[in-house]
Amino acid sequence: MTQRYFITGTDTDIGKTLATRALLQAAKGAGWRAVGYKPVAAGCRRTADGARNDDALALQADSGIRVPYEQVNPLALLAATSPHLAGRDEGRTLDPAVMTHGLEILARQAHWVFIEGAGGWFTPLGDSLSFDQWVADQHLPVILVVGLKLGCINHALLTAQAIRQAGLPLAGWIANDLSATPHRRADYLATLRQRLVAPLLGEIPWLADPDTAALADFIDLGPLLAHSREDVNAAERA
Repeated sequence: MTQRYFITGTDTDIGKTLATRALLQAAKGAGWRAVGYKPVAAGCRRTADGARNDDALALQADSGIRVPYEQVNPLALLAATSPHLAGRDEGRTLDPAVMTHGLEILARQAHWVFIEGAGGWFTPLGDSLSFDQWVADQHLPVILVVGLKLGCINHALLTAQAIRQAGLPLAGWIANDLSATPHRRADYLATLRQRLVAPLLGEIPWLADPDTAALADFIDLGPLLAHSREDVNAAERA
């Protein structure tokens, strides 16, 4: 059974891509066929091969299976803004069926699919569609990336509450240092550990050059493996 996880964050530019890369590296290092998926990417560059997004390219590079860029990022938008605005600028409608089809293609090829969102939990994709609705339709367990900064406790608790209100499991959370000297790091972590009812999957320190780091070293896949076994057992009982 393919394990699929949606990675969201407490804000934009909070470290979702870094955390997704770390999860991919950890799963790949454990011998699993893992692939990254960024169904919607806003802020792409024009290239001879088409629109390309640096975050999606990073997920493609860290995936344990080789897939074309278009399978990693089927909806590539040029403007670095909310996807619904970028789509409007280009006269495009972001079709959730395209996102779902892309996920199904990758799920047939991999043991683990890590799906990176855009922005935060309620990021709009159109006039009547937001990312959280698509995640709920796909029944995806969620991993929350918390960027450690002033305000992160409130942002994390609100996002976790919204995830649960959508009827989705919060499979875990990852703490990411946004600076070399994060504000009251130990206190924030202690509070989040106490109040977020989900396992801490890892703490990613401030990295001057993430591309040279062994990101898997910062991730504990144990809680996700336990979640996977629970899913298998439930399927066998059904």
